[in-house]
Amino acid sequence: MTASERSPLLDGHAPNGHSGSRISSFLKAEGEPTWVGSLRFLLFSSYFNLLLVFVPLSVVSHHLNWDAGLRFAFSFLAIVPLAKLLGESTEQLSMKLGETLGGLLNASFGNAVEIIVGVAALIQGQPARFGRELRIVQTSMLGSILSNLLLVLGMSFISGQAYDLEGEFRETAAQTAKEANHPPFNKREDDALKVLSSLTNSTIDGKPPAPGDQSEAGLLVISRFTSILLLLVYVAYLYFQLGSHAKLFAKKKKEGPDGEEIEEEEEEPSMSMIAATVSLLTVTVITSFCADYLVASIEETAEKYHIPKPFIGVILLPLVSNAAEHVTAVWMAAKGKMDLTIGIAVGSSIQIAVFVIPLLVLVGWGIHQPLTLYFSDFETISLFVSVLLVNLLVQDGKSNYMEGVILVTLYLVIGAAFWVS
Repeated sequence: MTASERSPLLDGHAPNGHSGSRISSFLKAEGEPTWVGSLRFLLFSSYFNLLLVFVPLSVVSHHLNWDAGLRFAFSFLAIVPLAKLLGESTEQLSMKLGETLGGLLNASFGNAVEIIVGVAALIQGQPARFGRELRIVQTSMLGSILSNLLLVLGMSFISGQAYDLEGEFRETAAQTAKEANHPPFNKREDDALKVLSSLTNSTIDGKPPAPGDQSEAGLLVISRFTSILLLLVYVAYLYFQLGSHAKLFAKKKKEGPDGEEIEEEEEEPSMSMIAATVSLLTVTVITSFCADYLVASIEETAEKYHIPKPFIGVILLPLVSNAAEHVTAVWMAAKGKMDLTIGIAVGSSIQIAVFVIPLLVLVGWGIHQPLTLYFSDFETISLFVSVLLVNLLVQDGKSNYMEGVILVTLYLVIGAAFWVS
């Protein structure tokens, strides 16, 4: 072909406009599910999405200043499907990013709803009101850990009886959360991180510090310093898991009867990369508004309907934040996938203790809110006993319905104690 002004200077390079065509093909998601197909999957993949009708009701009730109970209920129910959509978008996007980036994305958005609700409560709280919105933040984080360790794991052990009278799981993978969109932890690192997070939640005496006194100032310094250290430990572990020692956490290939490796079919994404990204950002923004409306109605709802705020923080808020994830864990246990179930429950708890809580302490520091790692004696004991009990029950690599009954009973006892507190 004869060279001309429009000919490329080097072979294999496209003429002008090639970058524009690449952008166009990216937006059109060529070779991937269409925008319509992606949206159809996102909206119709779960019955939880029927609750999306409460999203506009939450907005309307807030701006028209309806009854506090209605505002709380609408916002409460609106967050349930939004949490599910957030998790779905994250999972779909991580499929396209590869193991390392996908793992980082899952680690960041694995507990996004808890972070959003916590930040909303921090923003609305006032420093002079130490023990109100700030206590909601603390109790909701504690409640998320307890609901994962006791309620979810207990219900999973019970529902697992539908598959097998005595469920079995890998002992070293009992603390693993890789398949559940959470960073994996093997037994040794998991136990160490649990002990570390439990120690940071304890205090010298059992009385909360008075606002502005010297003990509160010292507690703030200790809490913020410890939070920085915990986040550094979490970052180091992510590097340990995703980078330097990634082989330790790689999935073991299944072997056939003749000892030959069986290649597992990789799951194909149901959404295009750009659609998953847009949905992730959009759902995050919508969730932040609903969380803001929910937190704004807690004070009035608690006073009008005589619901103890510690009960709202420890029991109700964690249930709405993790409802979809909880149902998934129990459903997987009923199918005999106990490794996945324990990964969801334990992995989420660790991430909240070592990442979410320290992060919220530092966010509070940035916006001049005195959030600390102070937890009352009963709260600290509840967390310690729960961690100890779960470790005792999973260390043999087996589960049965009686163990599930014990876990759920402990959760109900703790919930009742917070109701009368």
